[in-house]
Amino acid sequence: MQYLYTPASRLTRALRPAAVLAAVLTLSLSVHAQAQEDALRAALQKRIPQLGKIDEVRKAPMPGLYEVRVNGAEIYYTDAKGDFIINGSILESKSLRNLTEERLNKLTAVAFDKLPLADAFTIVRGNGKRKLAVFEDPNCSYCHRFERDLQKIDNVTVYLFLYPILGPDSVEKSKAIWCSRDKGQAWQDWMLRQQQPPAAASMCNTTPIARNVEFGKTYRLNGTPTLIFPDGTRIPGAMEASQIEKYLSQTNKG
Repeated sequence: MQYLYTPASRLTRALRPAAVLAAVLTLSLSVHAQAQEDALRAALQKRIPQLGKIDEVRKAPMPGLYEVRVNGAEIYYTDAKGDFIINGSILESKSLRNLTEERLNKLTAVAFDKLPLADAFTIVRGNGKRKLAVFEDPNCSYCHRFERDLQKIDNVTVYLFLYPILGPDSVEKSKAIWCSRDKGQAWQDWMLRQQQPPAAASMCNTTPIARNVEFGKTYRLNGTPTLIFPDGTRIPGAMEASQIEKYLSQTNKG
């Protein structure tokens, strides 16, 4: 059997033109794609100025569509020419994953160590080693259900952010709870036993509640409860005890 021997230097020289061509093609495609996205952004900004500031245009998960991100974390979709605007979510049919929601959650992710914990109060169970932050409205029926399930979870510190977004009564209840001598007890008395604390004293500083609402608007916390785990995982909506336990185990490592 014969073998063909080609010196490494000769082989390198032979391959170099192909490698250079591939690099040039890749760069050309990248420049073309960027130019197309820039043109689409300019066209949309001119046609529909009421969209607001367009921060980014990129290919969407669905072929043929482009994602248009405006005002920080609002998402629309459009065709390659910008003739149509779609306001809605893209769901993957096989798994029913909401790809738009996943993208928004990524854009508005909140690092746990960046949470304004001074504007929350804590409820500690067991050794309190595991961490969980929750934004809740005292008049939210899903929050009441969630709190009942949360009672079954041990060895956790819950950072509770009062987040009154359902109306004036929610604000007043939140103020009363925040101004209670034992915030955690007052919260659980209301959420689990419907025992409302006395109205907040006039000298009580309730600005943390207002800051929570502004924080939620910034990070698009549109519903309650919203759960934030130490690894940045954000879950909107009530969860059963088994689900809470699962996420606590997965995200409280290290």
